[in-house]
Amino acid sequence: MTGFAAHLHPRPEGLYCPGGDFFVDPVRPVHRALITHGHADHARAGHTHVLASRQTLDIMAIRYGADFARHQQAASGPLRIGGVTVSFHPAGHVLGSSQIRIESAGGVFVVTGDYARTPSPTCAPWEPVPCDVLVTEATFALPVFRHPDPGSEIDKLLASLRAFPERAHLVGAYALGKAQRVIMLLRQAGWDGPVYVHGALQRLCDYHIAQGVALGDLRAATITRGGKAQFAGALVIAPPSAFASTWVQRFPDPVIAFASGWMQVRARARQRGVELPLVISDHVDWPQLTATLTELAPAETWITHGREEALVRWCTLNGHTAHALNMVGYADDPD
Repeated sequence: MTGFAAHLHPRPEGLYCPGGDFFVDPVRPVHRALITHGHADHARAGHTHVLASRQTLDIMAIRYGADFARHQQAASGPLRIGGVTVSFHPAGHVLGSSQIRIESAGGVFVVTGDYARTPSPTCAPWEPVPCDVLVTEATFALPVFRHPDPGSEIDKLLASLRAFPERAHLVGAYALGKAQRVIMLLRQAGWDGPVYVHGALQRLCDYHIAQGVALGDLRAATITRGGKAQFAGALVIAPPSAFASTWVQRFPDPVIAFASGWMQVRARARQRGVELPLVISDHVDWPQLTATLTELAPAETWITHGREEALVRWCTLNGHTAHALNMVGYADDPD
């Protein structure tokens, strides 16, 4: 890597900025952490100082407890840390998600965390941030990944609800971001009936509502004296982990759906026993990713979190300087 690496580089703990003596999204406890968003592969408890958007701090408190870090600071405008200036900019991924801009004597770096260019009704839209070095995710960085219109995927779900009114429809969706996005897409598509939610989603849904995300009529997916019959024709949202438990047996002949960009891979849908795959992603797909690199035209692109090799190859063929960071500690993103 070039001289830029003197100002930002990977270490075992995560991406380190020596000029500010901080890490971005570290995978181990550190003295000072800047956090892009609240998903568990980016936001971990145990750091001494945490700087993040107000919403990300709130989400971390919901997930880990109020004392997840000894010192917590909400990002607001440009902030000087040591010899660098940092600022947080919308990433369009989930509520509170941010790209972190780091300006130092070595140039301007933007760490995207995870980002999405398809607008979501649950969070602020992605904002292009010019830079010398772009640190980009590569979750879906293969040409095969071209995400469909999320509205068309919701239409499939609504069509199934009409076709099978005697069956419960159980939609697997990750607790932060995806569950709330599916609910909002349903509302935008005209579904004004109740949406039943698994208990593991309740606190994050309540927080979204408190932040002005109008999720509508939400009810607990709790069996009462009516038994299974009360959920005939019901729409239920649950975390994917619930589908591996006996919880599913509470519902009448359930249609198992799963909302994820990974549902474009048929083998993944089959492995999960998904009857109704919904290709709804909170990440850039291949065309959006390459469009971002073309539009921002950074001097260098650093690639992490996914299909690094394919994107490095595309950059080489298109005259961009790119490097794979090969960072450890990150699994497939909850999408």
